[in-house]
Amino acid sequence: MNKYITKLLRGKYINSSLILLIDIIVSTLASWVAILSVGALMSHYVLPRMEIVWYTAIALVASIVFLWLCKTHQSIIRHMKLRGIARFVGAILGKEVVQTVYLVGFSTCNLQQIAGCLAADFFMTLFLLLGMRVVMQIAYDYIRANASDRHSTDRVLVYGTGDKAASLITRLQNSPHYRIVGFLAYSEERKHLSIADQPLYTFRNMTDLSMLMDKTNAGMILFAHRADARTEENRLIKFCRQQNIKVLYAPTIDGLSSNNDAQRVREINIEDLLERPSIKLSMKDIIANFRNKTILVTGAAGSIGSELCRQLATFGVSKLVLFDYAETPMHNLRLEFEESFPDVEMVPVIGDVRNLSRLDFVMRSHHPQVVFHAAAYKHVPLMEENPCEAVLTNVYGSRNVADKCLEYGVEKMVMISTDKAVNPTNVMGCSKRLAEIYVQSLGLAVERGAVKGKTRFVTTRFGNVLGSNGSVIPRFKEQIEKGGPVTVTHPDINRFFMTIPEACKLVMEAATISIGNQIFIFDMGESVKIAHLAERMIQLAGFQPNVDIKIEYTGLRPGEKLYEEVLANEENTMPTGHSQIRIAKVREYDYGEASKQVNDLTTLAEQVNIPDLIRLMKQIVPEFKSNNSPYEQYDKEETDV
Repeated sequence: MNKYITKLLRGKYINSSLILLIDIIVSTLASWVAILSVGALMSHYVLPRMEIVWYTAIALVASIVFLWLCKTHQSIIRHMKLRGIARFVGAILGKEVVQTVYLVGFSTCNLQQIAGCLAADFFMTLFLLLGMRVVMQIAYDYIRANASDRHSTDRVLVYGTGDKAASLITRLQNSPHYRIVGFLAYSEERKHLSIADQPLYTFRNMTDLSMLMDKTNAGMILFAHRADARTEENRLIKFCRQQNIKVLYAPTIDGLSSNNDAQRVREINIEDLLERPSIKLSMKDIIANFRNKTILVTGAAGSIGSELCRQLATFGVSKLVLFDYAETPMHNLRLEFEESFPDVEMVPVIGDVRNLSRLDFVMRSHHPQVVFHAAAYKHVPLMEENPCEAVLTNVYGSRNVADKCLEYGVEKMVMISTDKAVNPTNVMGCSKRLAEIYVQSLGLAVERGAVKGKTRFVTTRFGNVLGSNGSVIPRFKEQIEKGGPVTVTHPDINRFFMTIPEACKLVMEAATISIGNQIFIFDMGESVKIAHLAERMIQLAGFQPNVDIKIEYTGLRPGEKLYEEVLANEENTMPTGHSQIRIAKVREYDYGEASKQVNDLTTLAEQVNIPDLIRLMKQIVPEFKSNNSPYEQYDKEETDV
């Protein structure tokens, strides 16, 4: 018995062959009872014993044939819906046709007896087959309920009344961790309703909530929609924090990395509460654009690169080549892919985009059709202190990738850029703008026939991504876990944010709709004040800002500015077919001039000639004005001249 309960908790199913055997026995028994009943009730005439035997034998054969053909045994009983009844009706009707032929052609029954027998046979068979399943469902629910109690399953209330909230009943019914005991919704009226056989509880204030939690003995609230969580942040979620009630979020199936994650539920986090509208994409077109192709991703082990790889792995690509110089992150990514995407041909390559020979080897060995170039140095203060490395990786490395794409006939190269390339105030942002200039000038030269090749070059710009390696949210989490203080550079600093999956989907959408040689920028929505972000994260952790955990302001870092540039507006962009993707209006550069400038920058970077390197960067990108940086002196030199 304990072994059987364990199987139930793990979601195991009763063998379908056993179900078929039971159905056949039940169907045959129903026919036998039906003919005996008709013979007894409709006439004093006793049916010959052989007619009963033949009728029952034919019912057995017909049941075997039609139950098998209609696949009634292949429906999982605990997931059975009303639509599944059609299979049983079809199988029983098939059996009744065979029975009719026998009764009319070979039996001594009159028409009244035949009609009564067939009607009784049909309804009795249907009743017994469905009744057996209802009994099994009740028994299953009873066993699971008792087993759940014994295994300390957490009792959960689901917030919401929509289809997605109701679907969690099915998604979590085999979960050994969570047991849904009802649904929860805010309402001014008391409503006595149920959803998926679970009661719907409504609340108007915190007193109602407190009584409901005591009544249901629930210790968790589960959200199915991020929008609901944002709506309830200052009411339900605030109450849960005060009462130490866990707040959970169930990601959509599309947002999960593998089928094994279908039951995954996690605690709600700050990304779920940021007020970003959901992004709608033409996933059918995106998938078709990459299916059956060999894709190379540089910087594959980074935050953006690894998420690009995860999403591409679900598109039916022919081969996925992962290129990165970071050994341990690449090793971890490889292990993840072997577990989550075992059917995808994945080739991990350790290499540096600054090593032209290594890039040539990868291109020559795998001949990718699409290249996503995500390899870059991104941390502003660190690049301000190491400008030569920023140029060698972000500029020289990008040129190497672009040149090899052209040499080996890559169909499309997609370069990941940043909003910091717009009116840059730091070395990192300027280095990304320089990379944009080279890649776009090369693409225009190809388009105009000045350079031979077929590669189309696409550049995408977007702001900060939530939860990326070394970004503000992981940093704040670490500081909160240590008890604070949480450090913010300036009380007025703000940034645009986007989730990593959102950013990657928009990158692929831009790559799909691009005709080449364009810089796409993403609508990042409203900017978020970093101090406000810190406060919300502290509250989400169950603490009071500046009471339990302090917020300290440390001053702007080198190269940092208070406000990032607004990427998408009508003055500096053109629309596309997607409301959240626009094309930047930028100055066009001559390829020959851009190529010479990259050569000069590379030479200065290799010589570690920082003063002349910065001067040349400012000369090529005149809008590069350093902020809170020692390189401001070179801006003054230009002013004096």
